[in-house]
Amino acid sequence: MCLAVPGKVLDIEERDGTRMATVDFGGVVKEVCLEYVPDLRVGEYAIVHVGFALQRLDEESARHTLALFEELGLLQEEFGDPWEAATASRAGGGAVAAGAPAAGPADGVTEANR
Repeated sequence: MCLAVPGKVLDIEERDGTRMATVDFGGVVKEVCLEYVPDLRVGEYAIVHVGFALQRLDEESARHTLALFEELGLLQEEFGDPWEAATASRAGGGAVAAGAPAAGPADGVTEANR
C-alpha cells in the first residue's frame, strides 16, 4: 500500500536546481522534493506521497495522523525495511526436520571434505 504521510520539515536545501527537504515521519527520516509546495519552511508539516510534498498541514493534524498510522502499523508497512520483512516472513518456513541433514553449499563440498 502506498500512503500519503505527514512529516515535519527538518532541513531544506537546493540540489541541482530542485528544492529538497529532510523530513521526519514520526522517527523515520527521508529526503523529499518540495517542488509542489515551494514556500514550505523548516518546522512546518506537509503531506508527502512517493517522495513529493503535496500540501502543507497543521501540526495538530499531522501528529494525530502519525499516531493513528503508528497504532495501525502503517508506518512500519510504509517505511519498514523490505529485506527485514522478507526475512521475517521466511523465518520458520525453512526448518529442517529432526534427523534430516542440513543443506550444504551449492557445490556439495563441505568444510569437512575440502
